[in-house]
Formats: sequence, structure tokens, C-alpha cells
Amino acid sequence: MQMKKILFHTLAVSMAFLFAGCAKNPVTGKRQVVLISESQEIAMGQEADPQIIAQYGLYEDSTLQRFINEKGKAMAAISHRPNLQYNFRVVDSDILNAFAVPGGYVYFTRGIMAHFNNEAEFAGVLGHEIGHITARHTVVQQSKQVFGQIGLIAGMIIKPELGQFAEQASQGLGLLFLKFGRDAERQSDQLGVEYSTKINYNAHEMAHFFNTLKRQSTAAGAAELPDFLSTHPNPDDRNVSVNKLATEWQQKLSIKNPQVNRDVYLRRIEGLVYGEDPRQGFLENNVFYHPQMKFQFNVPSAWKYQNAPLRVQMAPPDGQALMYLAGGSAKSLSEAGQAFLQQNALQLVDQRETTINGYKTLMIMGDTKQDPQQPQQQTLRAQAYFYQFDNDILMMMGVAAADNFTQYQSYFTSSMQSFKKLTDANKINKKPERVRIKTVAANGTLAQAFKYFKVTDKRMEELAILNGKLQTDQVTKGMLIKVIEY
Repeated sequence: MQMKKILFHTLAVSMAFLFAGCAKNPVTGKRQVVLISESQEIAMGQEADPQIIAQYGLYEDSTLQRFINEKGKAMAAISHRPNLQYNFRVVDSDILNAFAVPGGYVYFTRGIMAHFNNEAEFAGVLGHEIGHITARHTVVQQSKQVFGQIGLIAGMIIKPELGQFAEQASQGLGLLFLKFGRDAERQSDQLGVEYSTKINYNAHEMAHFFNTLKRQSTAAGAAELPDFLSTHPNPDDRNVSVNKLATEWQQKLSIKNPQVNRDVYLRRIEGLVYGEDPRQGFLENNVFYHPQMKFQFNVPSAWKYQNAPLRVQMAPPDGQALMYLAGGSAKSLSEAGQAFLQQNALQLVDQRETTINGYKTLMIMGDTKQDPQQPQQQTLRAQAYFYQFDNDILMMMGVAAADNFTQYQSYFTSSMQSFKKLTDANKINKKPERVRIKTVAANGTLAQAFKYFKVTDKRMEELAILNGKLQTDQVTKGMLIKVIEY
């Protein structure tokens, strides 16, 4: 569903909308213009939730899911909108992010869960995200913003014309890409401090976690976006203001011994999957392998890619083409091909049956039909290979503007013709990396502790960031730290 800007053509119409859209903000108590009612807000969340779960998947750890839900419910109960039916989920993504959508839905990735080093850091970010909901930031921002149809490929935006073929940023997924202004972020920081302090956590740890976020984002580079800092602007004074607020709220509530709970949190994330989970498919040396479904295919060098439960999407850095592999519900190759033409309103250009690495395959090429109402609309050309893969029909599709399709066709065809059965036992049985909690054996620096646990030099800084410390920081005998092992 694509939101559209409302144009006010007359003062009378403008005033009518302004009057109808004024509501009292639950946090500030002030009137504000919001063109979405609370019931609509709740409906938006209910619609978005299954889309987000389909995009990322839930992380299969009932203990961790129960933890975020219990803490979230406790915090929601003391928030400015305790009447909402809140839902808290850990999604199966290695991207370091947390986000909220209207109506009471809050999501943390397993990537951000891995980077917390105590419960207080987690609670601060949890309160921050609940703050976006209670202050209705997402609703206000959505009232101002148009969602484009974008391909969610490593955070890059593909050519807008290709949107009909991309896994589109529907209303649910588009909510994840809203960028809040500094005033909204500052208010959510304030609420994060207030809410986490009210359930007896030390909000000073929230300020410390911002350093981890900044270091991780800098180390990862733009290719890893969207991450927390891409959707949450990071003003330079954020640490100072949060620390000041934490002190004020602890004094206001007369809290003498706020919780940090470092060791209990670290033991809770023992065994957490870290990075890409190869069981769901992984890219290695420009080859995508799917151990569970047992297939593989080549990915063009330097192309961006994103693996999601429903499809694997790829695009060149310039965003001028799109390729993806997905499954379907068709019972035959011909049925799948016809459905592809009809669903995408394509005029058939070429069609032929072939065999690719032992699999019966149908190749179809088609152009988008011209809309008489839009004579300037650019014609797109799509090429798709449909594979009879055991009892399933899989499709790999590539699309670009018709006038420069040949520039990308060789990439499409090379990947499509490389599709084959995965038989390499090493790839099939590849294990995910996991967070492992170790006990420091002797006093020294963090780097020295890493060397004791055989951490390679090239991963020292990565794991220092994961632990929220510098390599030169001192650690003591008996202290718990995180390392990464299989």
C-alpha cells in the first residue's frame, strides 16, 4: 500500500483537515496534526507485522523471545500509552538494528542482541523504541512522507521503475525506513531513559551503547545499511544528554542501585547465531548456496545481494537492474510462465524450453506493455528461468530497462544457467558462527584475553566492538567476555 501526499488546494479545505487531524500527543499533552487515528495506527501495525516477519523471520529461541516480551510488557505498562496491545519480537537478521511500527510492535534483530553487553543497554534501546510509539513519531512522520517502491537489497535503492518486480517497500516494510528528525530522536532518548529507569535499570549504559553503535557502523561501512544509525540520526551531543538525563531520573526516583545485569545478559545470549546464518543460504566467493534446499547459483561479482526467507535479491551497484530467485505455487513450468507474464503485464518476446544442469527449464522473456495514458513510460524487459526442481518450481528473474537490457543480460543469463544441485557436503553442513561466552583467565588487556582464546588478529577490532570495549581496555580474571566460534 503506497501512502500519498494530500494536497490542500484551498484555505477552507486546509483548515478542515487541520481541525479533523488535531489530536493530543500522549507524551507531551500538546495538540498536533496527525491524519491517522489510533484505530488506524493499530491497524497499520497489525498489517505490518506479518510482512516484517515474512521479510526477516523470527529468531528461533523461545528463551530470548520470552525475555524481550517480558521486559517489553513491563516497560509498556509504565509508559504513556499502557492501553496498547504491545508485541515484542527478535527477528532473524544479522543487521544491527531495532525498530518500532505504529500500534505497539517492537522488533530487535539478533544482530543488535549480540552487541548488547548487559540488560541495561538493552532496556535503554527498548525504551527508546517504545518511545517512538508512545510519542506517535512513526505516525507523524508517515503523515509527511511518501513511501517509494524500493528493492530492499543491502539498503540500496534500485531504479524506481523496477519497483513492480522488486520486493516492494509496502506500508509495513516502508515503515522500517522512516528517518526521524533530531527532535523526535531526542524525545525518544528521553523516554528511553525515563522508561528504563522506572523499571530500575541504569540508563547510563544506554549512552555507552551509542558508542558501540557508532563504532560498528563505521567499521561496517555503507554496504551494511540499513542499520540503527541509518534510521536513527546520531547527534554529537547524544551521549552527554543521555548521561545527564540518567542522573536526573535516578535522583528524581531516588534509585540508589539501578540494575546493569551484565553477566546474566551475557549468559542469556550464549550460542546466539552471529552474522549470516548459512542454514538459510549464504554467499561465498560469488556463489550462493542454500544448504537446506540444496541448490546453488553464481552471483555477479560486486553485485549487492540480500537473502530473505521468501527470495534472494541481487542488484548491480548502480541500481539499474534487478535479479532475484524465488519459489512459487504453480504446478507446472508452463503455468508458472503464464502467471509471470500475466501478473507483471508483460508482452511475450521469447519463450523456449531447455535443460539446465539436468533440470527441465522454461525460459521466458517479456516487455512491459505501454500504458496509453503514460506514453513517456519506460519499457522494461524481463528474462526469467523457471526450474523444475524436484517437486518445486523455482524462478530466477532479471529485469532492466529495455533500451539497456543487453548491458545486463549476460549477467542474468550467466547466473540463471549456473543454477544446479548442491552436493558439496562442506557447504551443506556449514555451521553458523555463534556468540560464545568465555571466562577471562588472567588480568590483562582485552586483546591479551582474545589471544588466549585464539582470536585472529583480523577479528580483534570486530570482537572488541562486540564487547563494547577497546582492545587496550583492562579485563580481570573471572570476567566474562564474548568471542565468536562455531
